[in-house]
Amino acid sequence: MASNGEYGLLIDFEFCSGCHACEVACKTEHRMPEGDFGIHILQDGPRKNSNGTWEYLYLPVPTSLCDLCEERVAAGKLPTCVHHCQAGVMAYGRLADLAAKAGKPTVAIFSR
Repeated sequence: MASNGEYGLLIDFEFCSGCHACEVACKTEHRMPEGDFGIHILQDGPRKNSNGTWEYLYLPVPTSLCDLCEERVAAGKLPTCVHHCQAGVMAYGRLADLAAKAGKPTVAIFSR
């Protein structure tokens, strides 16, 4: 596996529980100082919609410091955020394969 522009992350934030396991794993793997993140969980909500429903989402977002775990991937491992995602909402792979899985509005694909 490689992490060049042919590969990326698919994140289905509909089921992200906001556990921050991906953030912690990334910071630990890359020994990042306080305030730096390779992936960061953003919180959206709680928000009441005009139809009376509520939305409350967690959005895992790779930052400019994300290198898709080049060293781990070169060793045949998954990026640490994907490996440690407790909700299983992240996938790593070829962009073409990920795009084929991205059939709903709560899915985002990121690459470097």
